[in-house]
Amino acid sequence: MIPAEPAAPSRLSRWYRTSLVGHPAGRDFRQLWIGDTISQVGTQIGTIALPLLAVSVLGADEFEMGLLATFEHLAFLVVGLPAGAWVDRMRKRNVLIAGDLVRGAALLSLPLAWLAGVLTFPLVLAVATVIGVATVFFDVAYQSYLPSLVPSSLISEGNAKLQVSHSVAQVAGPGLGGVLVRALGAPLVILVDAVSFLASAVFILRIRHRDERASGHDRRALHVEIGEGLAFVFRQPLLRRIVATTGASNLFGGISNALLVLYAIRDLGVGEAGLGLALSVGAIGGLAGALLAGPLIRLVGEGRTIALALLPGLPALALVPLAAGHSRPVAIAMLAASTAVVGVGIVVYNVAQVSFRQRLCPRRLLGRMNASVRFVVWGTMPVGAFLGGVIGSEYGVLTALWVGVAGQALGALPVLLSPLVRMRDLPRHLDEHADAEPAPQS
Repeated sequence: MIPAEPAAPSRLSRWYRTSLVGHPAGRDFRQLWIGDTISQVGTQIGTIALPLLAVSVLGADEFEMGLLATFEHLAFLVVGLPAGAWVDRMRKRNVLIAGDLVRGAALLSLPLAWLAGVLTFPLVLAVATVIGVATVFFDVAYQSYLPSLVPSSLISEGNAKLQVSHSVAQVAGPGLGGVLVRALGAPLVILVDAVSFLASAVFILRIRHRDERASGHDRRALHVEIGEGLAFVFRQPLLRRIVATTGASNLFGGISNALLVLYAIRDLGVGEAGLGLALSVGAIGGLAGALLAGPLIRLVGEGRTIALALLPGLPALALVPLAAGHSRPVAIAMLAASTAVVGVGIVVYNVAQVSFRQRLCPRRLLGRMNASVRFVVWGTMPVGAFLGGVIGSEYGVLTALWVGVAGQALGALPVLLSPLVRMRDLPRHLDEHADAEPAPQS
């Protein structure tokens, strides 16, 4: 009898063996993924609850809302650069756990202060600052840790999966947050955000992979190590283009975002639930972007995706200021449509550019590279938020929103006029992780 030939592996089994789900590194990645998903849902609830706390409980005006958004992101300017050098010296898993615990404890202080009758706007600013500092360290460690958990060929998939979680949280979080704020009040809803960070820490604790602390023998002065990270970013022509576009977009986006809640609640009259609904419906665009990012990058190429992803969303930015004067249902629909279209482009752009720069950078510089990039692209956000508060106070909210729209449109030019438009993928000789695999799990 002639032995039967073994059946060809099914498409599903081939996908399982070649994807991050079936890879030996998948177990540790799942812990990071689950923890981050829980945290992201809570964060999105908190994103709407904290400004609503300032507006509805403390009666914040335009300048104070700009000040709150400034303090939320100020840490990227103050500790953004040294954080990268410090993270490169630490075990990144420990940094992630500490970041979650600090943020959870800081948020917990707000409902406790409200219950005790001592909640003030300066306390909200202080909590926003603490959360910002912890987020700086968490984000730098998070983006530097992923390449040690998964092989280079699966970094884009890992970032795409994490972005799906972020997008799902954006869909569910604001709507749920708006309903909960209306039912329970903003202070108690912030408890949900605090608990989510503690739950995230539990899952990260379950990661078995232990990254090694950098050797003290090779350690140099802090300013020297910081300079190394900055030099890598600004001497690399492709990174310079990406940083310029992201930084400009965040600067002018910060102007608009600082005033969005005040504009929606006071000027458009959409209410807490209406704003939450608009942001949740709009965030479906982000989810679509996260699901489309992987296939789109494979089809078009990583370089061209970075260059072109933001284009469709630029006209949609104008829908936010154009919503003024319309009825409540129309205003909600316009806010949702703007968020959805812009969200698709931003998510696709971020998946492509984060994966691109992670592979472009040597592993020993990942923390400093990520911190240097964050210092520039997130450091512009408190500046934009402060400008938004000033422009809104002096010239009105609508003027500030139109300045934000125009600036974000101009911000796309550095990547549109770059070699990325003609580049399908990162050349292998520039991929610092092409031959590296994650360390074996114990």
